Amino acid sequence: MATVQEIPDDESFTPTVSALPPSTLLVIYFHAPWAAPCKQMSTVLFALASTYPSDAPLRFLSLNAEELPETSETYDVTAVPYIVLQKDGKTLETVSGSDAAKVRAAVERYAGTGSGGDKSSLPPAQTVTKPPQSEISGAGAGAKNLAAYAPSASDPKTAPEYTSNEPASKEELFKRLGELVKAAPVMLFMKGTPSAPQCGFSRQTVSLLREKGVRYGFFNILADDEVRQGLKEFADWPTFPQLWVDGELVGGLDIVKEEFENDEEFLKDYVVKSSA
Repeated sequence: MATVQEIPDDESFTPTVSALPPSTLLVIYFHAPWAAPCKQMSTVLFALASTYPSDAPLRFLSLNAEELPETSETYDVTAVPYIVLQKDGKTLETVSGSDAAKVRAAVERYAGTGSGGDKSSLPPAQTVTKPPQSEISGAGAGAKNLAAYAPSASDPKTAPEYTSNEPASKEELFKRLGELVKAAPVMLFMKGTPSAPQCGFSRQTVSLLREKGVRYGFFNILADDEVRQGLKEFADWPTFPQLWVDGELVGGLDIVKEEFENDEEFLKDYVVKSSA
């Protein structure tokens, strides 16, 4: 029976795909360890793979989106779970979110119905309507200069350093977080720094803000576990990066991207003015 192959790093992805016949249907599954829906999706994909013979012309590949940032960017992954169906180097369909029935329907649409494995653990198949290509924004857009603006350690809008040998009470921590989210009009809480992001989602968010010319402050949550854990409860938002504007949470990469796509005025008030 077919299995789900874990791809450990960006360097392994291309050789793995290149070694397969071009006619192979690839089911590329992007996940993250912190995302609860991915646990269910992983179970479903392993069960679905087991219904196909090992010599079937399809392969299931599993990628940790944060550990493979370059590949995630290539496939424009902004949220997980995220499934890409690819053949002959072309994307046939994508499924974003935790709807396991949609994933099953998409795979069976291109690979047929599997004949083996334990189908009792699979969700019922359903018909999925693929969005027209015209609704996909950004296609064919020219390359932007992403180095146009990046905050540095000396940027006065960057969140201040904070050190303490004593753990803060919840009240003290929330007071501090309330100040941090307002440390700059636009605040990005990310893994790493703008010059050295430590996860694919943080890297994509930084690139997006640079592309739009937005001036922002940032806080590296990996350098302060109190902030990293406390902000999840304070914001009622369990993942990072988080973008805040004027002390109000906007959301993660997927929501920020949607805001830019749906509202041309989004963050216009915070764009770096040209000196020309």
